[in-house]
Amino acid sequence: MNLIGKKAGTFAHGVREHVRLGPKISETVKGKLSLGARILQVGGLENVFKQLFSFREGEKLLKACQCYLSTTAGPIAGLLFISSEKVAFCSERSIKIPCPNGEYVRVHYKAVVPVEKIKGVNRSENMKKPCQKYMEIVTVDGFDIWLMGFLNYQKAFKCLQQAISQ
Repeated sequence: MNLIGKKAGTFAHGVREHVRLGPKISETVKGKLSLGARILQVGGLENVFKQLFSFREGEKLLKACQCYLSTTAGPIAGLLFISSEKVAFCSERSIKIPCPNGEYVRVHYKAVVPVEKIKGVNRSENMKKPCQKYMEIVTVDGFDIWLMGFLNYQKAFKCLQQAISQ
């Protein structure tokens, strides 16, 4: 029973940290409901992954998890997909970007890194609030991608490490 209590506490903490990063709780909940409906419509997370990103023969989706991508404009909520071939992020909601003609178009924010281009994954945490944990994906060409607000940080980190060590 003690182990179940610890796991429930860890999960509850992950949910709190995940929701805390959103702009408003109502917006976060609305985004999660919309994401859930989309996953159901498409037929599961693997189908969402195949629909959003190119999928090669023999590629396997290892894990999909909700998290936030850190950007200069602030954190963006979305799904992180870890496959045998790539690590990919897609925002939950579309963002507006300007077009050359002066109008705006709505697109999902996406980032894709082939597994062989990942140099390593680093753990980090907020010094003042150690419960706030971050992951840094470092690429061989010197780019870094910061992720945070995982519902289950440990599982996501372990899966990411396994994917890049294959």
